[in-house]
Amino acid sequence: MLLPAAIAHATTADDAYIAGYAAAALKHGLKIDKASLVVRNGAINLSGRNLNAGDRAKAAQLLAEIPGVNAVKISEDTDQQLIYGSSTSAQASAVQALPSNEPVILPTGLLPIGHLFKPLLADPRWTHFSAAYRNFQSKNFDGRDIASVSFGETIPIYRDNFGQSTVQWEAGLQGGVFSDFNLDAPSSDLVNTDFIAALYSSLRVDQFSAFGRIYHQSSHLGDEFLLRKIGTKFERVNLSYEGVDLKLSYEFPYGIRLYGGGAGLFDREPSALKIWSAQYGVEFRSPWRVELAKMRPIAAVDIKNHEENRWNYDVSARAGVEFESLQVLSRKLQLMAEYYNGYSPSGQFYKEKVEYFGLGAHYLF
Repeated sequence: MLLPAAIAHATTADDAYIAGYAAAALKHGLKIDKASLVVRNGAINLSGRNLNAGDRAKAAQLLAEIPGVNAVKISEDTDQQLIYGSSTSAQASAVQALPSNEPVILPTGLLPIGHLFKPLLADPRWTHFSAAYRNFQSKNFDGRDIASVSFGETIPIYRDNFGQSTVQWEAGLQGGVFSDFNLDAPSSDLVNTDFIAALYSSLRVDQFSAFGRIYHQSSHLGDEFLLRKIGTKFERVNLSYEGVDLKLSYEFPYGIRLYGGGAGLFDREPSALKIWSAQYGVEFRSPWRVELAKMRPIAAVDIKNHEENRWNYDVSARAGVEFESLQVLSRKLQLMAEYYNGYSPSGQFYKEKVEYFGLGAHYLF
């Protein structure tokens, strides 16, 4: 019972420290005597109404280097006295809830927090931690009730700005494991596991972001699944390949985001695997939150077209809520219902057409 109060007190103290540090840094570095800013949960919202473009860039870099700062937002909407911590949480919430389209500057350096390219909410193969139950509308490759889990993360190794501008870039690693378990089997057998490892780089310019990577993916079947298939017509596929892909994203006001891109494969096994694919989608992250439970509605649709499957549509749709108060290692808990219709995202069964409904828990930055 005392833990939430202790955490709230620590957050308030940290925000007050950051606010004081920020005011002093702006006064010393840019000769700004009375900065109008808000600090909440380590995020600084600074009014840029009286700052020119050059001073905005300098202020963003200066504030992003403060210890404990998670993000810096240069806004036209903040025009009030300095706010410390959560003692004026109502005002801070109002500012954060504004459907603004102003740039956000993230901390730079080695192993920085956050991501320049936000995670894709509905992509079945975006690396993150999750657990989901999925009910297939017809018997798929191995039953109708499937538990799917994923373990992985996108880890920025280094981030910096281009010169004195607010344009940021980062490079890092991405790795994940995706596994499916047949809940209809006596021992909930492992069916399929996909392994993904990648080197990536991303770029952000205001509301535009880009994400490119070179990656490896391989797929493997579970032992119990293979034992059950002995004597049947099932043929195992030794699926393994390397690939490159690029995704572009733009964030509009009111929480709307559009993205799209493409990928090409090389060093393929089987060698007859077609090379090209496309991916695009739309997301909604509500700029308003439900204060009672400190949660935000979220929804997304992700679409993929693979040359291998004659450019047919693979549609993944998810909708639910994100809880800001339930965090582990800075990851936010998301609960989402999901629907999928298309060729299976599970590697060994990429030629199988599937349809399912599900419910999942996801931890994302």
